[in-house]
Amino acid sequence: MLRVGLTGGIGAGKSAAAARFAANGAVLIDSDVLAREVVEPGTEGLARVTAAFGERVLRPDGALDRPALGRVVFGDPAARKRLEGILHPLIQARAAALATAAPPDAVLVHDVPLLVEGGAGSAYHLVVVVDAAPEVRVERLVRSRGMAAGDARARIAAQIDDETRRAAADVVLDNSGAPAALDAAVDALWAGRLVPYERNVREGRCADRPPEATVVDPDPSWPAQFGRLAARIRHRVGDRRVDHIGSTAVPGLPAKDVIDMMVTVPSLAEADAIAGDLGAAGFPRKPGEWWDRPKPPDTGRWEKRFHANADPARPVNVHVRVEGSPGWRTALLLRDYLRADAGERAAYLALKRAHEGRLVDAYADAKEPFFDALEARARAWAERTGWSPAGG
Repeated sequence: MLRVGLTGGIGAGKSAAAARFAANGAVLIDSDVLAREVVEPGTEGLARVTAAFGERVLRPDGALDRPALGRVVFGDPAARKRLEGILHPLIQARAAALATAAPPDAVLVHDVPLLVEGGAGSAYHLVVVVDAAPEVRVERLVRSRGMAAGDARARIAAQIDDETRRAAADVVLDNSGAPAALDAAVDALWAGRLVPYERNVREGRCADRPPEATVVDPDPSWPAQFGRLAARIRHRVGDRRVDHIGSTAVPGLPAKDVIDMMVTVPSLAEADAIAGDLGAAGFPRKPGEWWDRPKPPDTGRWEKRFHANADPARPVNVHVRVEGSPGWRTALLLRDYLRADAGERAAYLALKRAHEGRLVDAYADAKEPFFDALEARARAWAERTGWSPAGG
């Protein structure tokens, strides 16, 4: 089962995207629909809303007067927060019940207007944001909802800004154009990413990757991508230390487009205990035994556990290492040393360029002698500077 969080600003077309996902076969859990259900006449939700805001928010027949409630909370952050405190737990409970009832191979698309505002992105395998230019959204609200243009702009301005919403997204669907373009984008995302991603999660299988090592220019979004992935892991395994390591953690360094992460555990037994949780988060364990090659003068195997991403569109390596172990310390040391020394970064890049295009294992083998020497220089640097593996 795959959980997708879908959100977008008012007028962006989130509902149109949700309908297209449902047409492709997604199980749609619409928070707006649930928000209406939990305040129907006779419900606990309606009783609590009435107690909080008075009978002025009721129609003569006793049902909720939504425009009246909107006038009470719009522009009043305290009132809106109070309303959310009543409705959100009820909506979440209903959504959980629907998810439990879904088939095991379902792709659940949770349509959540305030997903970003609520900081809920880490609960999903993927967050999709539907986006559109502000003036396009104003025109749609005027045309489809009968709003005055000024009111439409005020409603947009009252929501979280578009940049923050996009920053929380794994996928942004641009809906500034014709409806057919959005449909095509949803269809491509569904077939090319969500369906194989769900299958991989359900079967505990890592996504396939190209066999050759390809070095790409540095992507300034790599740290933000790591942040979202780390939050997803912590949502499942608790507030553990998760570090961004490897080349994508070194600003400005070209690298294979793979986010390397390290989860710190007190023992390998604990690494085994959280393997299922990592798999449920979208990071299945790779079969077999895994270890890091020791750096001189050490000759013993540096054991670890190794997971990778089930998402076919975002390669990720998750190294699970014991705190204080040689492999744990070395991963942090080499990252920080490369961050600090431009000459070492240049030498490492030259090595990458010399061997890119080779099979991944051969590419890794070719770098080992360089890393043996680099680690020795990094240890000397650590002694000079007083470096410690404090995290980052």
